[in-house]
Amino acid sequence: MVLIVLLSAALFLFSVRTFKQHSTEMMIDMLRQQAALFRPVMMPLYIQGKYDELDSLVKQTGAAITTRITVIAPDGRVIADTEAAPRSMENHGTRPEVLQALSGSIGSAIRHSATVAEDMLYVAVPIYENERIAAVLRMSLFMHDVTRLIDRFQYGMLWIALCIVCTAMIAAFIISRRITRPIRMLDEAAQAVSAGNMDARVFLDSNDELQECADSFNVMTEKIKTQIQEITLRRQELEHIIEAMHEYLLVIDDDGRIMLTNRRFNEFIGSDDVRGRFYWECIKEPAFGEMVKEVRTTRQGRIAEIALDGRMLLCSMSWIEQYGEIIAVCLDITEIRNVERIKRDFVVNVSHELRTPLTAIKGFIDTILDEEEEPSHRKYLEIIKRHTDRLISIVKDLLMLSQLEEERRLDIEPVELVQLVEQVRKIYEQRLDEKGLFFDLQADPDLGHLFADRFKLEQVFINLIDNAVKYTEHGGITVSIKADGDWALIVVQDTGIGIRQEQLGRIFERFYVVDKARSRQTGGTGLGLSIVKHIIQQHGGTIEAKSQIGQGTSFIMRIPRRSSAG
Repeated sequence: MVLIVLLSAALFLFSVRTFKQHSTEMMIDMLRQQAALFRPVMMPLYIQGKYDELDSLVKQTGAAITTRITVIAPDGRVIADTEAAPRSMENHGTRPEVLQALSGSIGSAIRHSATVAEDMLYVAVPIYENERIAAVLRMSLFMHDVTRLIDRFQYGMLWIALCIVCTAMIAAFIISRRITRPIRMLDEAAQAVSAGNMDARVFLDSNDELQECADSFNVMTEKIKTQIQEITLRRQELEHIIEAMHEYLLVIDDDGRIMLTNRRFNEFIGSDDVRGRFYWECIKEPAFGEMVKEVRTTRQGRIAEIALDGRMLLCSMSWIEQYGEIIAVCLDITEIRNVERIKRDFVVNVSHELRTPLTAIKGFIDTILDEEEEPSHRKYLEIIKRHTDRLISIVKDLLMLSQLEEERRLDIEPVELVQLVEQVRKIYEQRLDEKGLFFDLQADPDLGHLFADRFKLEQVFINLIDNAVKYTEHGGITVSIKADGDWALIVVQDTGIGIRQEQLGRIFERFYVVDKARSRQTGGTGLGLSIVKHIIQQHGGTIEAKSQIGQGTSFIMRIPRRSSAG
């Protein structure tokens, strides 16, 4: 509507201005033509000096054509005039239209006339005689005549403009209603959807872009409804899964507030109103708080065992980068640890109880062997002795493994690995010579001392070299020791029978043996590699095995050169 009003006003002003300009130009042209027609009539009287007759002619002619006529001499004197006596009029030599005519061009001006006291339109035409300006013939009209004509035009244009404005506004109103109605329908439907009404639809009876927009809106709403239903179902499914979890679950935001829990956690805490509270209000164990701080600082997940309210929990924390939150899942392993403790105590107690009778049996068997001379009897006694020695070795290894599990502290001291390996080699020197095996020690001269538990590292090399000697018939054993930054890289490699790939993952399990027949012959217990792995892990290191059938086995260990486990 504003645009229509502005355009109508601009059209009105432009039309009036153009009409006024055009009307003035037409009046000027008309006065110029009248001057051209009147010139032949007045020139003879003017040349003959019959000024009174000229004045009478001017007044008669001016009255007849309703135009004021003035004859002006080159010096500005008024010779004749339609409205006044020439002698009573002032000199017109300074009038702008007269000055233009005296300069040789047709002059025109609109100004106030002092003679008639009205605004008039003047047109002055030079009159030539013998190629010189003999007089100036000025024709003029009262401006009120022109003004009335312009006013009538303005009134007509105003009415036309008003009609155009009214018609355009009515049309604009109708068109805008046709446009805004579907837009309002779309807006109302969009608000309904935003309020949760996914069944809102827009149906239009038009066949334009808005109809396409409405169709797209309906399709979009249907898809949103379907997606929301799928999300709702998945969310409900996830909530059921979370509630059905046996583990304790909680999500902690960046401020330390609990954002989400499951039923098991609420039962463990003894409260259903924990969301929005700080986690330290519900879990007062400092180790849990330290674990949360470490995960938030490092942005890395962590797994640790935490004692809480008399229960032993295995807590796994992960950092959710997208939301800046920590998700903690805690499994109650109290019963598992109790069973392990009972099992360990049972093994220790049984081992202690078996050690004394086994030692006694071995002593009596040795005594009987010394006195028995019958070969068949000695054969059976040797078998009994061999199995007794194997039982004693099993008991000894069980006691050592239990001791390692209970005593987590290491006696850290500077250890010269080369010297330690040489000492172990001397233990097996006779067996190496009997089987014709070589023993090669390759050490990095820049290794220096290793800060570790000397006795336990000695057990590692004893077990590994003992296995290598047992399962190697040709070739030998190579021990390589190198410095790898802050780590010591130790490789024990043999050229023995090797281990199948499907067995490599189980060789560090307790009582697992690769070749049971050979193990029984050599007195293996199946606990040596378990002891080795436990000692390496106590030092904060890692161990892995690589092997190929018929080509030997390599045990690769990485141990910190300065262990902090002690």
